[in-house]
Amino acid sequence: MERFDLPDGRTLEYLIEGPAGGLPLVFHHGTPSGAVRYEPVFKAAVRHGLRIILPSRPGYAGSTPHPGRRVADVAGDVAALLEGLGAEHFVTVGWSGGGPHALACAARLPGRCLGAALLAGVAPYRAPGLDWLAGMGEENIAEFGAAAHGVPELNAFLTRMADGLERVTGADVADAYGDLLSGVDRGALTGEFADYLAESSRYAVSAGIAGWREDDLAFLADWGFPLEEIRVPVAVWQGDQDRMVPPAHGHWLAAHVPGAEAHLLPEQGHLSLLAEIDAVLESLLAHSNS
Repeated sequence: MERFDLPDGRTLEYLIEGPAGGLPLVFHHGTPSGAVRYEPVFKAAVRHGLRIILPSRPGYAGSTPHPGRRVADVAGDVAALLEGLGAEHFVTVGWSGGGPHALACAARLPGRCLGAALLAGVAPYRAPGLDWLAGMGEENIAEFGAAAHGVPELNAFLTRMADGLERVTGADVADAYGDLLSGVDRGALTGEFADYLAESSRYAVSAGIAGWREDDLAFLADWGFPLEEIRVPVAVWQGDQDRMVPPAHGHWLAAHVPGAEAHLLPEQGHLSLLAEIDAVLESLLAHSNS
């Protein structure tokens, strides 16, 4: 694990792997999660000649909390980290809760971000014409209901959830996800993938709930940038069998991000969608600005 000191005094932890001269791929993890290596994603990035960079967002594990952060704030952190690494241009992928953060990089760093891909990315909370909670599993409805009621209720909810996640294993991670799993996602949650998700869940709450709380509050607030200002290529990947981020989110983003390329996959869920990473990276590189 690497550490980087940001200009405002916060610390950002990150993983990095791949050829030193490779185009950086900034991968934004889901919620809750952190900088935990999942071998198939890292291997896919390296196969495509990319240098993958996976930071833990503020408040997760070794990254300093940033109370009140907005989604847009990630762009400043990414820009500073890339400058520290001597990198100018990059591409980005955001999975689930990482999706809005990938969009923030596309919107706020258009001269540096060459393209972005969203895998089951969350849409804005007050997106016109979108019933944001419709189709979500019971756990997400309860979580975001608590977030909408304010910090004390959200703190109490996440603390209860973290108590179970800090001990979760690959053998019982499916039970921890409960009503959030569609049939295809439950089928995908085995072996190496189950162990990875269990590890990332434990890591997400290893320093408390600050990162998780900050993510949830940022999703429900104004993101700090209009989607209309995005001018770099964006691809939206969404499974129709997703109970964590329902397909309506992907459909809405595909229709409202300027020029978005839509990959709406009827056979995929939320977790199973990550198996498309090779196709995601191939498309990302083929359509990125150069």
